[in-house]
Amino acid sequence: MKQVLVYVEGQTEETFVRDVLAPHLFTTCSISVIPTLARTKRTKSGQTFKGGIVSYGQVKKDLRNLLNTPNVALVTTMIDYYGLPDDFPGISTLPTGTLSERVLALQDAFAMDIGSRRFLPFLVLHEFEALVLTEPEHLADVLPQYKAKLADLQRDINGLPPEEINDGDTTHPAARIRRYFPGYQKRLHGPLLVQKIGIETIRDKCPHFHDWLTRLESLCTQQE
Repeated sequence: MKQVLVYVEGQTEETFVRDVLAPHLFTTCSISVIPTLARTKRTKSGQTFKGGIVSYGQVKKDLRNLLNTPNVALVTTMIDYYGLPDDFPGISTLPTGTLSERVLALQDAFAMDIGSRRFLPFLVLHEFEALVLTEPEHLADVLPQYKAKLADLQRDINGLPPEEINDGDTTHPAARIRRYFPGYQKRLHGPLLVQKIGIETIRDKCPHFHDWLTRLESLCTQQE
């Protein structure tokens, strides 16, 4: 059985990979998928944080270690496009153009810097909450006390494709959700909501995510 390691930036993504992505790829392709959380960060005060992309240097070191793991067919990532660190490859020369062109340029620069044919970069547009917004009505199911605000959220996103909801400080997907559903907790509600929505609906409404999933599924037919 082929094994894929997914380097994730937080515990929400870790749960998504374990509970949604891994069962899908195991059922459809007999691929074993294992999430790996970005290394724990410790501040000077001694406080510890699990996950989070603070420095690209640490990401690169972590990925190099994962690529040295025996019997791994592929190492990939699930990192938010929103809030990337300033030292991320390609970010200082990011081209003007469409969103798709910009994120693909970053992924290409990322792949070139890691330099392994067994590495597949994936940056979530713009962040995990875009997947939640593929069907925002489910927010009212898990947070019914804010149900009256659902229509306001739907007007706010104004029919935008989930991956095109932008990365402004107050308009990125998580900010929009919390504006109308202030009780939303990413680690608690995010994975629950995407399980309700389902991976097929997400891939149907998120073409960048769909392309990543299709490339993972293509491992089924690749020779060892």
